[in-house]
Amino acid sequence: MSQNVLKLGIPKGSLQNATFDLFEKAGFNVTGFERSYFPRIDDDEIQLIMLRAQEMSRYVEDGVLDAGFTGYDWIMENGSDIQEVCELQYSKATSNPARWVLAVPNESAVQKPEDLDGGIIATELVNATRNYFDKKGVNVKVEFSWGATEVKARLVDGIVELTETGSSLKANNLRIVDTLLTSTTRFIANKDAWQDNFKRTKIENLAILLQAVIDARTRVGMKMNVAARDLQTVLSLLPAEKSPTVSPLAEKDFVAIEIIIDDKTERQLVPKLKRAGASGIITYPLNRVIH
Repeated sequence: MSQNVLKLGIPKGSLQNATFDLFEKAGFNVTGFERSYFPRIDDDEIQLIMLRAQEMSRYVEDGVLDAGFTGYDWIMENGSDIQEVCELQYSKATSNPARWVLAVPNESAVQKPEDLDGGIIATELVNATRNYFDKKGVNVKVEFSWGATEVKARLVDGIVELTETGSSLKANNLRIVDTLLTSTTRFIANKDAWQDNFKRTKIENLAILLQAVIDARTRVGMKMNVAARDLQTVLSLLPAEKSPTVSPLAEKDFVAIEIIIDDKTERQLVPKLKRAGASGIITYPLNRVIH
């Protein structure tokens, strides 16, 4: 193993598979994470350690880890003094931010947070929940929940729970009263490690590669052939990242165009391009998009 090593925390649990998927698409080969808390990676300058996202920021702050991945929610919950490297828009189920919400049973009379004054709230996010109610001047007792928090919504007065889609809350006949916190995954570093030239360069290199993978998820490449006479019409339709690549073809009256577009734009754009004279239109997935 290299003398210079970056100790990197990988979140075990809901973010685990999504994180390793990012690494693989960024070009790394990671093995052994199904059986070990110390997965192997094909980079001698990186040592992977798996920890719960809930405690990641504390270990990064203390220097046990040089860097790691965790949610913004757990940084706030722990009050950790760390260096935020970048925001990474990925989570367990979607690329949408996760939300910590105040929820009650559908049959509850509670309509706003103030209606819970004097009540009991169950949650895993204890400190952030206390701060939320303190700022509103609402007196509640916040109890730590060891899981299955939705079940406790009918045992206490309300719960604060994490949701991406809201489907679990609906399945348990719960409704959202308010959103306490919106959270995305963050790449964080120990402040001393951030001042180390080797570690900072290694961290920044990882950030570039991982962000490139995330950016590629919502984009596709597109190629097409266009008659020279239709070129300006076609170009006027293209929402290229900067400007499209236009290349001459062997047949001098035609050119080839290549661009990167948002995948949601593709289905609206293709029929317009066809009508404008484009032919041989193909689209293809991207591994990484580096801005």
